[in-house]
Amino acid sequence: MKGFWKKLSALLVPMLLIALPGCGESAAPNETADAGSSPRAIVEKMAVAYGAHGEQASSHVEEYLTELKKIDPAAGERWERIMALWSSPDLGKPLHYNVLPDGLPDTDELCIVVLGFQLEPDGSMREELVQRLKVALVSAEKYPNALIVCTGGGTAAENEDASEAGEMAKWLIREGIDRERVIVEDHSISTAQNALFTYDILTSLYPRVKHLAIVSSDYHIATGELLFRAESILRASGRGEEKLKVVANAAWQAPSGELSPMFQAGALIELFGDVQTAFEIYYDNYEIHDLPQLK
Repeated sequence: MKGFWKKLSALLVPMLLIALPGCGESAAPNETADAGSSPRAIVEKMAVAYGAHGEQASSHVEEYLTELKKIDPAAGERWERIMALWSSPDLGKPLHYNVLPDGLPDTDELCIVVLGFQLEPDGSMREELVQRLKVALVSAEKYPNALIVCTGGGTAAENEDASEAGEMAKWLIREGIDRERVIVEDHSISTAQNALFTYDILTSLYPRVKHLAIVSSDYHIATGELLFRAESILRASGRGEEKLKVVANAAWQAPSGELSPMFQAGALIELFGDVQTAFEIYYDNYEIHDLPQLK
């Protein structure tokens, strides 16, 4: 890891070296208090600590949450729920392959969210994105009254006119999905932005939507659920007031692929508003395909 550690390592790494097993005595509870007092600084250090060390950093996560609650009780409560979600063994489970499960509402209160994947340089879809769409198609046929969001922006290096969502929507319509069901979100270039921009569109233009079903590759489902649920928590006026709820998933079984906890840390940081630090983390950790350079 490179760039983002220059901002965070001076405070975070020494604290973790003191506290993690085999590295000496545990830090005193108040040692994090002077490590940065703004909500953003606390959230970033907390996310990086958990992304880098997982459950080994749990005591420090608790300290960061305590500090956050002191200066912003509402933010502290929201991030306590997000951290509990992130660390839950149930995140992204049960995983449903090839089609959405039975029992979902077959109304326009359900929206199938198809997460994009970087386009080929000429703007055509890569095989992984086509496979995700095949899962979305079968799921949309199973729930013919559900809406469908295609989410993903311009990631074709040699074709500025192409977008992931635009190509996805055209494919679904060619396969027989009514264009009135298809919603295009074509500005995002990260999973965090998928969640941010999709939330804006659905809550402002499609207020009947209450339930989301995430469609992606299997290794991507947990991250998608984490970010869409976290965004709803961050936007809610209080506990239980979330406007959108992730209720199911459908996955393509990818032959390979992985998203690290540190990538998830970057995505949560991006949700909280620090895009620059988030993209530094992505560039240092994202191994599946290249993201466009941040402008």
